[in-house]
Amino acid sequence: RSTLFPYTTLFRSPYSPLLVAVNAETRSAEDKARDKYRHPAEALEFWGLQPGMTMLEVQPGEGWWTRILAPYARATGGKYYATAADLGNPELSEGARQARSDFEARYGGQPDVYGEVQLVNFGAKSAPLPADTFDFILTARSVHGWMGGGIADKVLKDLYGALKPGGILAVEQHRAKPGEQDPKAASGYVTEAHVIELAQNAGFELLERSEINANPADTADHPFGVWTLPPTARTRPYSEGADAHDPKFDRTKYDAIGESDRMTLKFQKPAAPTAG
Repeated sequence: RSTLFPYTTLFRSPYSPLLVAVNAETRSAEDKARDKYRHPAEALEFWGLQPGMTMLEVQPGEGWWTRILAPYARATGGKYYATAADLGNPELSEGARQARSDFEARYGGQPDVYGEVQLVNFGAKSAPLPADTFDFILTARSVHGWMGGGIADKVLKDLYGALKPGGILAVEQHRAKPGEQDPKAASGYVTEAHVIELAQNAGFELLERSEINANPADTADHPFGVWTLPPTARTRPYSEGADAHDPKFDRTKYDAIGESDRMTLKFQKPAAPTAG
């Protein structure tokens, strides 16, 4: 079933651990400016985040969600894990190794804010994640990357195995218009039907979908894919370089759209059957 705003934080105490984490001074103004597009408190409530959970964030990037989830875990007696570059991969690039080290230094070095941040190896050839370990796994805007790398089935199988029976897989993903899906998702957009199919093929059950992060203004058809929109705001193809910029490119309509239209999906690993 689909819901718009199945939960609301508007009438919750501002001292609830979730709102404290979302409103914390340790989150930058730039982070908080994106809340109007990503609705972190509403989304996490929709997904069913609860105090004391053992959680895993998949491919946390610079840590936008980390700066909410890790303090929340610390405050509620939970545990926070994040995936990181697979140190067991002999072909691991120096850049990937450095990114892991930087993330660990940034968040592992502030236990009074983030608690104990633990990392698990993750990659195209990585060993399975710790089995039946997590109550809650969040993956935000990653499915297109797995598809592009041909590892979507592997990753979702790994995530399924890592969740405890009854555990939640929370998915946020750039949403393509319904229709035929590019198997490589080169634009960064994926149809909602395809994401659901991938997850169900791995064994997950779809519990609920939400329009919390919908953006009807997004046509999902831009010259440089989803990265034409904020916050990346590309003005040249990525093939020309990560920092390539065309000062003549008119960004007006893309900035007016804002961030991408996104699906917000809640899956569950089926609970173990009770003894009869």
